[in-house]
Amino acid sequence: MKILIIEDDPSLLESMTAALKKDGHVVETASDYPSAIDRLGVYAYDCALVDIMLPGGSGLDILGYIRENCRKTNVIIISAKDSLDDKVKGLELGADDYLPKPFHLAELSARIRSVYRRSRNDGDFTYRAGNVVLDPDTNKVTVDGKDLPLLKKEFDILAYFMQRPGHLVDKEVLAEAVWGDHIDQTDNFQFLYAQVKNLRKKLQESGADIELKAVYGFGYKLKV
Repeated sequence: MKILIIEDDPSLLESMTAALKKDGHVVETASDYPSAIDRLGVYAYDCALVDIMLPGGSGLDILGYIRENCRKTNVIIISAKDSLDDKVKGLELGADDYLPKPFHLAELSARIRSVYRRSRNDGDFTYRAGNVVLDPDTNKVTVDGKDLPLLKKEFDILAYFMQRPGHLVDKEVLAEAVWGDHIDQTDNFQFLYAQVKNLRKKLQESGADIELKAVYGFGYKLKV
């Protein structure tokens, strides 16, 4: 899952980032209102953790921006302002959950998983395409019921495509979604090509009836 943490407390931001990365998430951060809006305008996120009190603006205004422009992004408000008015207003604006400070990092992880699950259709938390099933909770992939071992980035790439079957995905968008915004520092996409090549080989050898099709000059598409 790709998560944006919007928080101005450096120590809390650092501990949240470390904990969520340990959980296997791609994590990016913003410490004030303008940088948060900039990131949301450029990148797509599965979940945003939003503090209410921020330099340069309100987290509630960020929530409004997300609901208007990034509808698929789940939002959890994290704030020391544990007033009923703030909680009600946040939920009315479309927040998926509200977690008052201080909180345990284990609870934060559990809330993220819970929000993610509620956002899925019909309570089915797995992705299915052809004879392939991917479970994001256990990081397991099966083909016709048999386990398909994948490396972490291979799993992330497959998960990204299984959430978007039939969609043509630009290689830059895919790289940024899986590796995070530090991808901007690289000069080419050889690392991406290598991971996709390995993933395609494993899918073929396992008897999967899905395929990652390369679209010359653009990117890839999951063909079912």
